[in-house]
Amino acid sequence: MTSPMQITVKLFARAKDLAGTGDLSLSLPEACTVGQAKAAIVSNCPNLRVVMPNLLVAVDGEYATDATPLTESCELACFPPVSGG
Repeated sequence: MTSPMQITVKLFARAKDLAGTGDLSLSLPEACTVGQAKAAIVSNCPNLRVVMPNLLVAVDGEYATDATPLTESCELACFPPVSGG
């Protein structure tokens, strides 16, 4: 049996507006991935379901994929794609 780990989630732009907060704290199973964390975020904030597929995710400041493993006390940031010129 695995023990839960705590991670911090930072939400930006529309995700922050839809969630009504810029910060979430999640308790997730040990050996969790970004994909599993995204599902937990949507479970906690169903309004994010509409934007979650398009959000970019970073773990401790580094871009991450759904397969990226999470560690205890890491920070997950969710933000919309940025375009520029």
